Amino acid sequence: MENFKIMIDNYLKNNEGDINIFGKLIIVALIFLCIKIISRLINRIIDRTLKSESNNPKINNNRTTTIVSTLKKVIKYILMFIGIIMSLELFNINTASILATAGIGGLAIGFGAQSLVKDIITGFFILLEDQYSVGDYVQISEMYGIVEELGLRVTKLRAFSGDLHIIPNGSIDIVTNSSRGEMRALVVVSISNEEDIERSISVLTKALEVFRDNEAIVDGPKVLGVANIGEYNIDINIWAKTKSMEQWAVEREIRKTAIEALQKANIKRPYPKREIIGGDNK
Repeated sequence: MENFKIMIDNYLKNNEGDINIFGKLIIVALIFLCIKIISRLINRIIDRTLKSESNNPKINNNRTTTIVSTLKKVIKYILMFIGIIMSLELFNINTASILATAGIGGLAIGFGAQSLVKDIITGFFILLEDQYSVGDYVQISEMYGIVEELGLRVTKLRAFSGDLHIIPNGSIDIVTNSSRGEMRALVVVSISNEEDIERSISVLTKALEVFRDNEAIVDGPKVLGVANIGEYNIDINIWAKTKSMEQWAVEREIRKTAIEALQKANIKRPYPKREIIGGDNK
């Protein structure tokens, strides 16, 4: 213990007995190490709380994940700010005057950072009103995709093509959320206008019975009937109600089943026809 005290006096203190620059740097490193440890402990507590509540059916897990992610970032920034203030105080820098100057400068910067403030305020209300959460499939302006990250300033939207759209929250005005509640699956099947409509509907209705035990389907599928009559085609609509985000998979399966059933029943698909009148018969 005595040797440790001697080492501190020799290497970490100056002639006046105060902590030297090397000692202060070590203390700063220890401060930020403690902040990192505290941040991880808080994150673990939050994650355990989230895990214990994840089985509660009344809780929207996507929304909870989004709020927790934002909360972790806010806590991290607060701890980092405290660490910076403590480090500046250690080097005898008057943080009170810096904060006062920052407050005055903040007013000036605020006029030039109105868009940033708007982004943060909008992001706060998006979280508060639960407009969408991480994992939801949404349309924002002309962009479609799954919400990959929702922060106070920006929303990150991953399109099916793989593109990542980074959208400032302040520019978001209308959002279409396709992940809330039951969704519609609509399939249009076309047959030749020469075919028997009632027979075709009967064939499709019987073929769709295989979806009776499909867990992704809430209601249906049902053959609604003739939706359109064209020059060569008759369009028949098939409708089903599905669980959220299952509508596309259900549409693909219905389309495949319907086509196979029509082919098996020798019901022709629409094709262009031309009738030639006149000419010599030889």
